[in-house]
Amino acid sequence: MKPPRRQFLHLVVGAAALPAVSRFAWAQTMPQPKTGTRLITLGTRGGPNPTVWRAQSSNVLIVNGSPYIIDAGDGVTRRLTRAKVSFRDVDNIFITHPHSDHTGGLPSLMLMQYDAIRTKPVNVYGPPGTEAIIRGVLPFLDVNAEVRISDGTRTIMSSKVFSGHDKEPGIIFQDSNLKVTAAENSHFHFEAGSPGYGRYKSYALRFDTADRSIVFTGDTGPSEAISMLAKGADLLVSEVAAPLEEFKQRQMAIGRWQSMTPVQQEASIRHQIEEHVSPEQVGEMAARAGVKTVILTHLPATADPKDEYARYGDLVKKHFSGQVLIAKDLMEF
Repeated sequence: MKPPRRQFLHLVVGAAALPAVSRFAWAQTMPQPKTGTRLITLGTRGGPNPTVWRAQSSNVLIVNGSPYIIDAGDGVTRRLTRAKVSFRDVDNIFITHPHSDHTGGLPSLMLMQYDAIRTKPVNVYGPPGTEAIIRGVLPFLDVNAEVRISDGTRTIMSSKVFSGHDKEPGIIFQDSNLKVTAAENSHFHFEAGSPGYGRYKSYALRFDTADRSIVFTGDTGPSEAISMLAKGADLLVSEVAAPLEEFKQRQMAIGRWQSMTPVQQEASIRHQIEEHVSPEQVGEMAARAGVKTVILTHLPATADPKDEYARYGDLVKKHFSGQVLIAKDLMEF
């Protein structure tokens, strides 16, 4: 005897969903120790332009099994999935500054968390501008939420899940796993009268856990505040810019230099010198801080898409006697 049509459809739909559910569960499984601190560099490309081999700036710190995101550039959700870290389980996200290559992956990460039936609050912490970013994303998420609620698959609006928090320098977060301290770095130099003047800041962040201390410089120029923040840290995860001549040659090779006015060329050089750090300057900051290991990330695009950047490490070592490592996407430290 054939089953009733409604029962038959229910069985077919249920059977068809099983493989998809199992694949989703596999991708969201965390086969990792439940104690201690792990760092995975999810995205290691600096700058807003996407490239094939590296996602934009993002990291995950896993402490006693709980994931914490530091910056969320484009590609962060896919990298979390590749690393088998559950994006659904991310409660707290930290942003160093509101540049697009550090925030561009936030909408997709938040959307995927919501679609994974996340109802527990997710908090995003960072410098001034963080609240505005989240408020700007929520209307986009709530269109999807209204559709999901209307078809009966969700029960709560996205705007009830996600919140942004502007924080001043100092201790910006603390729970049973870690303490997070922010210091303003020297990445932003706005002229009086510009839209961002007096409104936005850029932070370096220090994460202290029971077994490790890890400092993320964020994007920065030379900064004594970072050296102070990083005193005695186990890891200094630092952005690094191309040496000035290499930077200019690259800009010429891709035609960008020729397209700029002399004033724009001058501003570009000033930005490179004052608002980013060369490998030698990373070494100097690390030496002053007395850190154990430097990890170079936020690497600039070069003519060779598989560039290993060993020359940058050699330049850091001119001033720093500890270990220097060059990050790649999905490396664990």
